[in-house]
Amino acid sequence: MSAEFYKAIILMLEFIVIMEIVKMVSDFIKKETLRLRFVIDIFIIFLIRDVIILSANKHRDYFDIVFLLFVIFVFFIFRILAVKFSPGIISLSKKKSIKRDENKASKKVLSNDQRREQSYQPTKNSAPNN
Repeated sequence: MSAEFYKAIILMLEFIVIMEIVKMVSDFIKKETLRLRFVIDIFIIFLIRDVIILSANKHRDYFDIVFLLFVIFVFFIFRILAVKFSPGIISLSKKKSIKRDENKASKKVLSNDQRREQSYQPTKNSAPNN
């Protein structure tokens, strides 16, 4: 009875890994891009599966379990870095800002000095100060 339960747990964990792979493939088909975050998630889930299987085994090898936990920790660091430095996120320094031109749909990046100079330029409709 316990061997069947053990096998059922292993199969359920494998099913979760397969679901993540299907999710990644469907996202690839829709967007035609493969996100590094999804690939790392699959590796993390697969390694957690192995840790659970090894820890439920009667003849545990603690070195293997600790090693897998260390690898999972490294993948978590990679996942955090992949989210933080994602190419979809645009971060500008404090000296620059994004300014949208009224006439064009394009964006211009101006420094603080350029914005100050632009704000002091007289407009066409303004009357001169006499």
